[in-house]
Amino acid sequence: MDNREATARDRPAPGWSSLDWQAPWLQPYRALGLQIRALDGQGLAMPDLLNRLGDCGRRFVPQSALPASEAYESFIARSGCVPTREHMHDGLNGLVWQRFARTKARLNALQAQAIAQAGGVGASRGPLRDALTLFDENGAVLLAPAALWQALQQRQWQRLFVELRPLWQQAQLLVIGHALLEKLISPRKPITAHVFCPPQSWPMVDNIDAVIADSLDAAHLAGKPFAPLPVLGVPGWCQENQHVSFYDDPDVFRSARRPQIS
Repeated sequence: MDNREATARDRPAPGWSSLDWQAPWLQPYRALGLQIRALDGQGLAMPDLLNRLGDCGRRFVPQSALPASEAYESFIARSGCVPTREHMHDGLNGLVWQRFARTKARLNALQAQAIAQAGGVGASRGPLRDALTLFDENGAVLLAPAALWQALQQRQWQRLFVELRPLWQQAQLLVIGHALLEKLISPRKPITAHVFCPPQSWPMVDNIDAVIADSLDAAHLAGKPFAPLPVLGVPGWCQENQHVSFYDDPDVFRSARRPQIS
């Protein structure tokens, strides 16, 4: 769900071989990674490779299939086809479609509905489409005990990552945003996810894709219910965060803004 013009990338991009499928942020995608490794040397175009991974309810097609007069999201909703360019940004978008098909379909439906209601893309997205794009590009989902959620939403980084560190054994951070996955090809400490805060807490279930999709309510999303989370702070996501001093970086682990008193 990316702006076709704003995110156009003409520079050479790394291929699938640049992905470390053992990286914790790729854990939900490892089974697909095995298929990709087997296909990657066959010289397939990006849409063809993604289609070979299975049926996610959408077909991947070349970017040229998108009519110049039609919005990207509207085209997907109408045709069931996802225009896909020949670089990793779109490849990772397809990867997320394959793993979280119901979530992606719900995001697409909400985008297409909002575009139709507005009579077209328009000069600005508006609050709902802004939130949908943010989640689709840079979003993540946190399955965690309530204490971790509370610390995250209050940006109590020492409590979240140091005092409550043992609780992370009961937690899982799922990266949904394909632009976020692209950034993590070259991990850097400042990389920050927008963690979706659902209307109600999620159960720890196998079919989490359906649970996430069912939580994507338009009115709730319009309020941009996200919490920033520097992902390399997650225990196990980089070796350096084993040291408490890793979190003593106010440029990355920023305190919550205090409301101004007039």
